[in-house]
Amino acid sequence: MSITVGFIGFGEVGATFAAAMRAHGVEVAAYDVVEKKVTASDVVYRPLVELVGRADCLLSAVTTRAAVSAAESCLPYLKSGQMYVDLNSTSPAVKIELDRIIQPGGARFVEGAILGAVGVTGAGARILLGGPHGKAAAEVLTATGLRASFYSEEIGKASTFKMLRSIFSKGLEALILELRIAGKHAGIEQELWKDVVEWMAGNPFERVAENWVLSHPAACDRRYHEMVQATATIREAGVNPVMTAATETFFDRSRALGLDGAFPAKPACMEDVVAFMEARLCEPERKAPAPPPGT
Repeated sequence: MSITVGFIGFGEVGATFAAAMRAHGVEVAAYDVVEKKVTASDVVYRPLVELVGRADCLLSAVTTRAAVSAAESCLPYLKSGQMYVDLNSTSPAVKIELDRIIQPGGARFVEGAILGAVGVTGAGARILLGGPHGKAAAEVLTATGLRASFYSEEIGKASTFKMLRSIFSKGLEALILELRIAGKHAGIEQELWKDVVEWMAGNPFERVAENWVLSHPAACDRRYHEMVQATATIREAGVNPVMTAATETFFDRSRALGLDGAFPAKPACMEDVVAFMEARLCEPERKAPAPPPGT
């Protein structure tokens, strides 16, 4: 493909995506504050001013905390018509700020959100793109060998999807680690892990998740008391039960919502349970009383 791509940041994402692009005949160069990350690869290293000046499409793949400073560093060297795609895991507010930073340089800002772990899926990781130039960027990146798709004209939507999806992926990561730490401390780590893996592998995730949600109204009280015991067990063993205690709190909150009365019979679908809980949990924000006069 006749396009020059410049990577700002050359960690796992940059190295993986660059390899896929080069396999599709794309001219790729990169800049990283740690120069040897690039020079140790087959990708051409260029100083930032040269990289920005020569690239048709810039892909920012730095750390989350460096996303804003990376954009600010590029701004003086941007040119009209360039595409600046921020692939960093940031909040919607940060993506909007990045758009504001890039616009004066004349480049077309595109919000990017990588779903899944690049270390597992490689260049096949799904990328959501957003903003007024998202569709064009999706076509360009797809042609370079990446799995990119347009998500929304509104900047911030793709990152909202990414951030909320992290509730599952990062939460599960933390839960697995707490389980294994507690299991190791109790001397049953391998047996415990084998049991969990075999159970999950033998039952479709969608079915397991649906059963948990559909049974939540009737079982949240029983599960709360079980988690009280689980929290106590871990704490007595000398392990700080961060995730377990949070789960106990979650079930305790569910008991106070009146789920059992709202669902005297098993719910018809997960959406009914979610809708009821969302309405009850967000009610204070929606119906906040007006402040007294004079305050």
